[in-house]
Formats: sequence, C-alpha cells, structure tokens
Amino acid sequence: MKKYHLFIIYGFIAILFGLVFLYIPQKNQTEMPYEEITVSQEKQGEEIIFRIPDTRAKLFELPKSINFAGEDVPLKIDDVRERFEREIYVNAYWQSNMILLMKRSGKYLPTIEKILKDYNVPEDFKYLAMAESGLLNVVSPAGARGFWQFMPATAKEYNLEVSNEVDERYHLEKSTIAACKYLKAAYARFGSWTSVAASYNMGMGGLSKRKSEQKQVNYYDLLLNDETSRYLFRILAFKEIFENPENYGFSLQKEDYYTLPVLRELVVKQSIDDLADWAIRHNSTYKTLKIHNPWLRSDKLKIKKEREYTIKLPPLE
Repeated sequence: MKKYHLFIIYGFIAILFGLVFLYIPQKNQTEMPYEEITVSQEKQGEEIIFRIPDTRAKLFELPKSINFAGEDVPLKIDDVRERFEREIYVNAYWQSNMILLMKRSGKYLPTIEKILKDYNVPEDFKYLAMAESGLLNVVSPAGARGFWQFMPATAKEYNLEVSNEVDERYHLEKSTIAACKYLKAAYARFGSWTSVAASYNMGMGGLSKRKSEQKQVNYYDLLLNDETSRYLFRILAFKEIFENPENYGFSLQKEDYYTLPVLRELVVKQSIDDLADWAIRHNSTYKTLKIHNPWLRSDKLKIKKEREYTIKLPPLE
C-alpha cells in the first residue's frame, strides 16, 4: 500500500508543477502569434489570462502577377492560379524543408548565379536546380544524379565524365555549365524560357510531341503529365517565397545561411592509389576531401594520359 501512496503523492506533485508553469509568464512569447483566453475564478474574484500559441493555418496574400525569366505567368486563368497556389502552400507550410533550403542556398547559389550569368541564362533557373534536387546531391529512382539531375547519357552528351571513379554530375561548377548548355540548346529550339524549363523535366522531344499533338505552343495551354504540370509552378513557388520570405513566415538573418569556405585548389596530373593517404599528405582528411569533392566516387583516382583534375581542400592553417 505504501507504494500506491507514493504514486498518489508524486501525481499531486506533478500536477502542482504543471499548474505553476501555466501561471508563470513565459519569456519570448512575442516570437509567434498568441491567442489570449480569459478564465474567471469566482471564489477568488479574479481573472486569469492564459496565452496559448495560435497555430491556425494562415491564408497567404498571393501576388497578382509573377513572371519566369521575364515571361509573364497568366494568373488570371483559373487553373494556372490554382496550380500556383498549390505549390505555394505545399512548400511554405513544409517549413523545415524550406528553412534548410534557404540556409543551403547561401552555400551554393553564388556559384550557380555566376555561371548562369556567364552563359547568359536567366537567373530564375537557379530555382530549377532547387526544384530538381533541393540543392543536394540526390539520386533519383531513374538514376539521375547531382544538383541538376543528369542521366548518364545526357551528362556525357554535355561533356561530363561519368565513371566508377569520377562522376562530374556531382561537380557543382561543371554540372552547372552542362545545365546551361542544355538550357541554351532548348531555348534555340523553343524560343521560350518557360518551355525550356518544362523540357528540362520531360525532355525536349517529349515537350515537342505534346505541343504538336495538342496544336499549342504555350506551356500554360498544354495538358501534360502531373509531374510536368506541377514542375514549373514548383519553380515559381520557390521564386516567390525566396524573394518575399517574410510574407510566408520566414525571416532568416545573414548569419543564418550556410557558406562555403575559401578553398585551395590542387591540380592533380598523376594517379592516386589511396585518396585517404593523399589527403593526409596534404594536411587534410578523407572525409574533408569527399565533402568538398563529391565527384570523386571511389577511394582512388586513376588519371589517363594528358588528363588532369582540380581537387579542392581547405586552406593550410
């Protein structure tokens, strides 16, 4: 019986601490919206105000106009506006993913933006890379890899090396250059950056076939598979949220973003039998080597005659 008495006593203590916690004003309550509930205590003749977080979903005031690469999106068309709204809500309310994507963008977007500019490709295509991979070196079920999600054949077509030891689909600069070459080739074919973005998802041949079958040239007038129908609107949602983050509940400071460290570059012209040993000889580690050079896919590197690679490592202290 003594054990039961102890349980009862502990229970009362827990309830007491819970009540005390409710009555004590909490700090930092202004960080999110709160709703006040007033409860009267008739016996004591006083009122107690409880402040609880207001977790009700918020409707966003969406823009009346938006463009992709300078081409207007016809938001006045009902299905177009609904598709845009869908991607805004899906992505804005997936807060953990969006926050991490924003933080990650500080690391990679400066490089992507520079290469897009060098190749005269509209900057909005940086959001295409987000839609493809979330700025992660992911692998699709079909075998597409890297930020720009190249399949092996397409990667080789645009001069990316794909082998057991080297896969340049994981090389940020080289894969972005390859993507720019694809995008410019698609623009030469379609004459519309919107169609170029759609073709990146379903292929130039696939988009041309749908345009021919449906006798339409405008992306927004085409009936496409669900993935491609959503694809451009996912890109547009990233653009809208990134350019107006506070409208959607995101408020990151400069110090919140990840950044790439300044790296030294080592030109390698001879084969490396053991990358771990090589990294140690250059005052680094195998882990650090692979983090900054994800295109190295093995623990060794065989270099063919007259070939060279540039490996990046943190600076010497």
